[in-house]
Amino acid sequence: MTTPLLVLGSANADLVVEVGRRPAGGETVLGGDTVVLPGGKGANTAVAAAKVGASVALVGAVGDDGYGALLRESLESSGVGTSLVKTSARPTGIAYITVTPDGENSIVVSPGANADVSPSDVDGLSFAGVRVLACSLEVPLETVVHAIDVAAQAGVRTVLNLSPVAELPPSTLAGLSVLVVNEHEAAQLASEWSGLLALGPESAIVTLGSRGAAVVRESGVVEVPAVEVAEVVDTTGAGDAFAGALSARLAEGDDLVEAARYAAKVAALSVTKAGAQPSYPTAAEVG
Repeated sequence: MTTPLLVLGSANADLVVEVGRRPAGGETVLGGDTVVLPGGKGANTAVAAAKVGASVALVGAVGDDGYGALLRESLESSGVGTSLVKTSARPTGIAYITVTPDGENSIVVSPGANADVSPSDVDGLSFAGVRVLACSLEVPLETVVHAIDVAAQAGVRTVLNLSPVAELPPSTLAGLSVLVVNEHEAAQLASEWSGLLALGPESAIVTLGSRGAAVVRESGVVEVPAVEVAEVVDTTGAGDAFAGALSARLAEGDDLVEAARYAAKVAALSVTKAGAQPSYPTAAEVG
């Protein structure tokens, strides 16, 4: 299957519980009812891209279980191609998410089938007709590195959401078109935003939450604002919404700043609803 946008990354079932506050060590806190939602950084990115009109396929893995069926249904109903999502003997990955009244979340991820996404899966891909490869972690780092290297050699634009921060070979960073990190991750990598380019990527984007994002290029830094929203309900998956919308617009040929401006709007709208994938706006809602 060939699409202008390929996303390589995780697919998880999100088990979400609302809590008044997060428990301290050794403490038990009662929460609300558990809600099961489709998630995972790769699947989220692909769904966000599809909902704003991108032709996109996910490269990933799920288990042969109910959570895997949930994820496939969510991907397909959103318009994401799933022929490159393999079924693993391991259980589908799960993210355990607590959400506090201010909409902030904390997450523990059990990778499961995501650990089976391998370099050989990349070798089986055709990059003919692919304009952008968007990668995220929660799958083996060696697979992400291999995918970026192969795609860059094929002349495909590469986007990496480096969350959590991991060490990449210099050659891989040099083949990266866009490095996407949040403020905390950027601080781990460089003392100032312009220092991100010294690591090797052609450009970088630092997401700033409710303040939007900063596009970092050799020509300088351009900050794009987020749109104001009436109420923050749940920030889960907002960064993935940004990465998906950004990649979608880049695959359509947008300039990086314009793509980031659009992605910041998508991410802002996503926090006004609960969950990750169910919260992502359509192109019509973005306007």
